[in-house]
Amino acid sequence: LLQHLATLATMAQEEAWQCRQQLQAQQQEVARLQEQLSSARQDGERWASALQRAQREALEREATRGAEQARQQELIRDMKGRLLELLREKDALWQKTEGIDTPMPCPVPHNAGLCARCRKDFRLLSRRYNCRLCQDKVCHTCSVDVGKQGRCCLLCYQQRHPQAT
Repeated sequence: LLQHLATLATMAQEEAWQCRQQLQAQQQEVARLQEQLSSARQDGERWASALQRAQREALEREATRGAEQARQQELIRDMKGRLLELLREKDALWQKTEGIDTPMPCPVPHNAGLCARCRKDFRLLSRRYNCRLCQDKVCHTCSVDVGKQGRCCLLCYQQRHPQAT
């Protein structure tokens, strides 16, 4: 019986030792998990802080953007007003100058190689015409075909036909 009790005591000691080993392992696991939890909490706090900072910066950017947009809209409004002023001024100037005739250009010396109006050289592909009214030599661009009467320079045509201008 004594031997049986000794065996049971030995087995109980081994079982107690195994339980202590398991307890130590579980305590180490708990410590490791607590460290992970602490690290996760710190990460969470950092992320929350970063989120708050990002939200604050976004609000500041939005406020700045709103102010800039308001300034741009005011600038556009001012520019539209200035454009209307300039258009009115242009119309007023146009009405003042409407009755003024265009001055007669100075007579251009007759040079057989140049157009009397635009001073373009006559070449193989740029034909020379004699104005039937002033007898100047003009190019195709500076002349008008008046039918059977021939061609005349734009200046003479505008003087004879002011409604065509």
